[in-house]
Amino acid sequence: TLSETCGVPLVTSCINKDYAWPCLINVWEQDPKTWPHSFSLHVFLRYTKMKTATNIYIFNLALADALVLATLPFQGTDVFLGFWPFGKALCKAVVSIDYYNMFTSVFTLTVMSMDRYVAVCHPVKALDMRTPHKAKVVNICVWVLASAIGVPAMVLGDVEDDHGIECILVLPDPRSQWDPVFGTCVFLLSFLIPVAIISMCYSLMVKRLRSVRILSGSKEKDRNLRRITRMVLVVVAVFVVCWTPIQIMALAQSLGFNLASVHTVVLMHFCIALGYVNSSLNPVLYAFLDENFKRCFREFCQPSPFRLDAQQSGRMRSIARDVAFNCKTTDGMSNPA
Repeated sequence: TLSETCGVPLVTSCINKDYAWPCLINVWEQDPKTWPHSFSLHVFLRYTKMKTATNIYIFNLALADALVLATLPFQGTDVFLGFWPFGKALCKAVVSIDYYNMFTSVFTLTVMSMDRYVAVCHPVKALDMRTPHKAKVVNICVWVLASAIGVPAMVLGDVEDDHGIECILVLPDPRSQWDPVFGTCVFLLSFLIPVAIISMCYSLMVKRLRSVRILSGSKEKDRNLRRITRMVLVVVAVFVVCWTPIQIMALAQSLGFNLASVHTVVLMHFCIALGYVNSSLNPVLYAFLDENFKRCFREFCQPSPFRLDAQQSGRMRSIARDVAFNCKTTDGMSNPA
């Protein structure tokens, strides 16, 4: 049996690979975590007023979050069954998406902080530097940089039969040497260095905002500038709070610290879940903090009276054309030439 050959608990030995897909589909259909991201992406794509440099970066963040949340049904099924039932190809895809999300998110947040720094501290240069086209180019560069770790993660992702089939990142031998190197590089590139850059940008922004009462010559523009800066700061702060625990735990594990106790394993799972919670929280933060997003979302959910009148008049014109066509056809049939 599977439990004898793989060491899987007896409760999962009767659950075969064929059962995993209906289970997955059921979980996926009922998973509400991807819905807010679908709305967020739709709002960013549909409304022209949302296509600013900042919102283009937020779109990139929402896209990365939506991708990683789409893998949660696979990972949830893995936890529920006690083993990975989806094979090597999907294992590689899920591992790669996890690393893509980690690096794309932190790189995008770093770029957003630098973008805010330019807008606040160098408003004249910002006119040329902060354009939607350049923001799109930067987003492409972010994904290219994230591929430097995402592609190797796809290559190294594999299933291992060690007390149960697991989907993990399999480093080359000797692992005792590669684990610290890989873990330290991931910690530096995906957390420590970006957070240091973000902290420096916001320190300079706070200093600037405190020293200058009016930045752009207009109180309304200044109010919008400070509001957007506050929104980006909150998104960054939530990211740091959610990702710091798992980054520290992963670094400690890669450096050889013993994390095998029951309490430590529970803490590790909690830290992993906290990282995924961050991906779920971002659309909520946009909804509460971005006035344009709230306005566009209200328009999407509650069409304006003008739009409803236009739709009704359009339907009336269509009905009138149909009636006129039917009458004309009837007259033609009753009075043949």
